[in-house]
Amino acid sequence: MDLGMLLLLVLSSAVCHSAESTYYGGTVRCTVPGYMPPDSKWTGEVQFHYRENGRDRCEQQFSWECTSGYCNGSANRQGPVVQTTDKDQSGQNLWCQSEGHLTRNFTRDQKTQSYTLSDSGCCWGSNVNGKTNWTIHTEVDLGLRVSPGPPTQNTPPVTATVPTLRVPQNCFSTLPLLAYDPDGDDVRCHFPVNVAHPNITLDRVQCTLHATGRLAVGLHVFEVLLQDHPTVDVNMTGYKSNYTRKALNESYASNPTPTPFSRVPLQFAVEIQPALSNCLPGYIRPQFFTPTPSHGDVHHAAVGHLYQLEARVKTAHAKTFDFQVSGPSNMTKKIRDEGFGVTRLFLGWIPQERHLRQSIPICFTAETNESQSEMRCVVVVVAKALALTGEANVSCTDNRISIAVSKAYLPGVDMKWLRLADSSCSLTSNQTHIMGTMSLKTCGTKMEDAGDFMVFKNEINSFDAVNATITRRNRINIGFSCRYPKTVSISNYYQIHSSNYMFTESNFGSFGYTFEVFKDSKFTQKVDPSAYPVKVKLMDRLYMGIQAQADLPKVQLLVESCKATPDDSASSSLFYDLIKDGCLKDETVKVYPGNRTQFYFEVQAFKFTGSYDQVFLTCTVILCEVGNPNSRCDQGCLTKASRRRRRDLPNGETDRHYITQGPFRVVRETQPSADQKTGAGEKTRAAPVVDVEATYFLRSDMGTIVFAGLFIMTLILLTVVVVYFLKKSRAEEHEALIAYD
Repeated sequence: MDLGMLLLLVLSSAVCHSAESTYYGGTVRCTVPGYMPPDSKWTGEVQFHYRENGRDRCEQQFSWECTSGYCNGSANRQGPVVQTTDKDQSGQNLWCQSEGHLTRNFTRDQKTQSYTLSDSGCCWGSNVNGKTNWTIHTEVDLGLRVSPGPPTQNTPPVTATVPTLRVPQNCFSTLPLLAYDPDGDDVRCHFPVNVAHPNITLDRVQCTLHATGRLAVGLHVFEVLLQDHPTVDVNMTGYKSNYTRKALNESYASNPTPTPFSRVPLQFAVEIQPALSNCLPGYIRPQFFTPTPSHGDVHHAAVGHLYQLEARVKTAHAKTFDFQVSGPSNMTKKIRDEGFGVTRLFLGWIPQERHLRQSIPICFTAETNESQSEMRCVVVVVAKALALTGEANVSCTDNRISIAVSKAYLPGVDMKWLRLADSSCSLTSNQTHIMGTMSLKTCGTKMEDAGDFMVFKNEINSFDAVNATITRRNRINIGFSCRYPKTVSISNYYQIHSSNYMFTESNFGSFGYTFEVFKDSKFTQKVDPSAYPVKVKLMDRLYMGIQAQADLPKVQLLVESCKATPDDSASSSLFYDLIKDGCLKDETVKVYPGNRTQFYFEVQAFKFTGSYDQVFLTCTVILCEVGNPNSRCDQGCLTKASRRRRRDLPNGETDRHYITQGPFRVVRETQPSADQKTGAGEKTRAAPVVDVEATYFLRSDMGTIVFAGLFIMTLILLTVVVVYFLKKSRAEEHEALIAYD
């Protein structure tokens, strides 16, 4: 393992700055402004940017010292500059955050392998973990990535949190963290070795905390390490040193993890508060809605130009009094109460020259006295100039969106460097316009709830070659959307019955797929959309068909895989393969003949074991040029040995796209009742198919009727008995009086 080009920054704490000062977490990121020639010792500057969370004090002046490596006495040594970036205005010391910048010159040679900066500080706020001192490690590979692609400097991941996170005890389920890598590397999140948190698990891939049980009320502190790995093996070079950074593979969890490019720390505290009466977002806890950006969105800004972020939140039974913000220094924050429980946040920031080519994280939460909203984070990528926007015509239909951008507004733009939000979807063009078509669930289209409307958004973006060092193209960013009223037809079409999928790629133009369920093996009568979710019985035969349509006349369809999941997520951890790598995996799958752009098949109905009552099917589809012997379509079913065949002509086929059908809801049969059974030699009539819930309520109602009837009969009988004895008693008294006279 080569650690030759690692820069090690260690911040270790031994004593408190003051008895009143407390620490609530922070993070560090690193940038290398210039190009480092691989064949020289290189003396140049490295910039460190750190954020520290607190409550009472945030403008601590750190006295950084270089304790190892050749950096003491370096020229142009710049000390830390610390500024408070956000603080509550209530005077109660609820939160604050500071941002500091530190520049150091480092000299690398064959003897010096790492560089250490250190500072001491204390202490964590009083917490249920019992932690006091903290230690932060950040490691950055200063070598050059030389292949694949042109030589380029590696950029570590960026992350952040707001100063203070608060969650009611009964409302904490997940906490997504920001883990963005500017190079597109594979980021994994880790807890420190031998550190466990009761009732908490960390999804390393999604970088998300999950609660597995109820957490104790109080402050919980977390230390997370972000590591970036290449998606393919990358050759590196440094001063008289060559080495390789290995990509993660499927078995990395059981094998030693390859050395990452970087290790970036993220430390934060979560205050678990007493339980709320209602955890529903928008009730007591604030709920974000349009135009608030989604968590993980990437925005773009230009040096010297105002960047603006707008968010809106609502609560029905609480008042939003402020927003916590983690962002760069000199960011402005304005809050406006719009009435009816709605509050709007406006953030403004003008990037400076020193921010050029940096990826700046911004996180925010809405605050009420009782609780806090979810945390949302975005990344702002700073460029030299503003993006070109162009003039676009957008067409919205019931199941697709089309956009056409005039080339006159995008002079000199090469269409091959444009794509939609999903990188697998490119665009087409004619002499006057650049065009794209997509359905409501493809090409990265996002749906947002806007009150009485559903808004579907996408965008056209420019991109550069992987690992490109420079670019001479203007950045393009053209956002567009379609706004639909919340009618039953649109809502049901989008959420329940999704059969039409549209895509656009530069080599294939616009193309699409339909994925339908049919009534029988003739494949002529489709199941009506109003019948969704489709109710089936176990062992029933399901008949489905996939049809491709494309602008190009000679194409063929390959259904590479089909898998079943209990929900509509293709990435669900619970799945069952019907088709994999073009090979049939389930013995009940039968494929029917069709033309080159059709795929008809049947499968016996089944369900997942446990409490799951519905099944979705997700298939991976590819279109290829007819007659291309190297295309994936021509390969058909691939075994493990042949799966490594290289596709020599990638332009002869489309990217893989996912299409989904379902849900199929499994219903159960009731046992035949007594009046359905016949004598010997006769056939038993089939029991009616009913939902489990219907059976339960039917039995409950019958039981209630029987009980009520018995109760009434008992009352009548008691009344008769009482009347009888009263009459008998009166008769005896009458006879006694006569005898007495």
